[in-house]
Amino acid sequence: MIIIENETAPKDLPNLTSVQERIFTSLKESPTDYRYLNLTELKYELKVRERIIANAKDMNEGDATFSAFEHSKFNPIYWIKTPFGYQLKDSKLPSDAIEDVFTNSSAYSFECVTSIVLIYYKSILDTISTPYFNRLYSSLLVWGHNYDDDLPMVTYEGLDYIPGDVYYFFNPDFEDPIWMGENSVFIKEDQYFGHGVGLMTHDEMIEALNTLRKKEATKSAYLLEQVTRLKFSDLYRYT
Repeated sequence: MIIIENETAPKDLPNLTSVQERIFTSLKESPTDYRYLNLTELKYELKVRERIIANAKDMNEGDATFSAFEHSKFNPIYWIKTPFGYQLKDSKLPSDAIEDVFTNSSAYSFECVTSIVLIYYKSILDTISTPYFNRLYSSLLVWGHNYDDDLPMVTYEGLDYIPGDVYYFFNPDFEDPIWMGENSVFIKEDQYFGHGVGLMTHDEMIEALNTLRKKEATKSAYLLEQVTRLKFSDLYRYT
């Protein structure tokens, strides 16, 4: 349910793209309350979620490969590898470095948590001014759960199936720790993007992870009942 402070929530919004319309309908029909200061904040969330979906698809179509940190790579023109992740070079702009991940994808190899962080950064870059993005993320460090404090991300219990959310498929009988699970962007009904496996349905994601279990595994992979998303209200302040 959409709730807007001091206003009646709209039943329809004009001039939405088809993807934004799908997101709006999901929010409106959800049993969860989604609260906004005004219509502009709601429209901003629709825009960011749309970009998350588009950037997930772009990553799927790109040439970035899947790897653990020891075999990973980031374009050395922009990044320096440290024990904690890839640090942006002092002489480079954060916006240029994030764009490079998507326009020069063959120069990159990373795992699924990092893929989500990169998709988030790109989606924020797409929806706020470039100079402000560069000030906000002037000291980028990227790998796994190492990311800028100003990247407002939160995880909740439950599944709400709002396009642009991130869900986790857990693989309890994994053989290699890198396949303990798959962080995936929910694209639309029964379609997810997970870096390293691609665009898949729920059942295909489970099947893919089940091929990556240890010998004599007994526990199937499954979708955890939790959702990770950007704190859109925090990002709205930057617009």
